Amino acid sequence: MKRAKDFFSDDERQRIEAAVRAAEERTSGEIVPMVVDESYTYPRAEIVGAGFLALATGVSLSWGFGHSSVWIFLPIFLLTYLPFRWLIRALPGLKRRLIHPLEITEEVEEKALVSFIEQGLHHTRDETGILILISLFEHRVHVLADRGINNVVGKETWDEIVTTVTAGIREGRTCEALCAAIGRCGDLLEANFPAKHDDTNELSNLITP
Repeated sequence: MKRAKDFFSDDERQRIEAAVRAAEERTSGEIVPMVVDESYTYPRAEIVGAGFLALATGVSLSWGFGHSSVWIFLPIFLLTYLPFRWLIRALPGLKRRLIHPLEITEEVEEKALVSFIEQGLHHTRDETGILILISLFEHRVHVLADRGINNVVGKETWDEIVTTVTAGIREGRTCEALCAAIGRCGDLLEANFPAKHDDTNELSNLITP
């Protein structure tokens, strides 16, 4: 799995930052794209998955070679548990299958909320900060906007922006899709919160590790 720090090339970073600057020049709002490796570590998936695999291995080998002896099962279980846990950690696709989709949704939403606060998006002058979060392990995109813009834009519009970015990722044109999403956010902000003469760029134009 590509890491967040390598997700965009230097040229793509420049294009995204330019798209943010162009959108923010038209409005008093702030748009922050953010890429993270994962929204949460999901240790329970590793524990349950490794436990199940070690149990299955211990039972199978003790039954096949040790006449179901518990003294064969226990060493096998203990010796294979950690390697299986490391294996699950090293295989994101397998680990993701061990996590309920609802838990993934909740963790991505929580990561977006925490990041929104950490990056100061809730402190923009007109409450018009917009965070576009791309969480790589979860294969999720989440848009979180402050109440100033949320009061005039419906949830379906943010869903549309999420769809634009996720489709771009699937089609291998993430940079273009993200730039289009940023432009769309700029249109929404410009229509409701046009630029003021004393506006300044309050936040980063792209956040990656």
